[in-house]
Amino acid sequence: MPTTPHPEANMATQPPTPKQLNYLKALAARTGQTFAWPKTSRQASTEIARLKQAHPSTRAERTVEQIDDRLAREAAQDAVAIHGFEVVGHGSSATWRQRS
Repeated sequence: MPTTPHPEANMATQPPTPKQLNYLKALAARTGQTFAWPKTSRQASTEIARLKQAHPSTRAERTVEQIDDRLAREAAQDAVAIHGFEVVGHGSSATWRQRS
């Protein structure tokens, strides 16, 4: 008599479902945490369980983190920006004004 495999038996090899991935994204946003992108349905279930146990971050914490992230991105962008006074010429003939 053939037996039907238990649904969890295939979780180790099947990719995560779109529903699992959407739930992971929502939980991560709610808790203010990141997660390792799961390769299997079982890994997704493990991450979901971990994030469900995490305490949600407060609105104030999320706002502070968003401001810090924005300021860090802006500071990093300015560090690598090329300014007009550093370059001579235009297009393919442009060169650095001072060579180091």
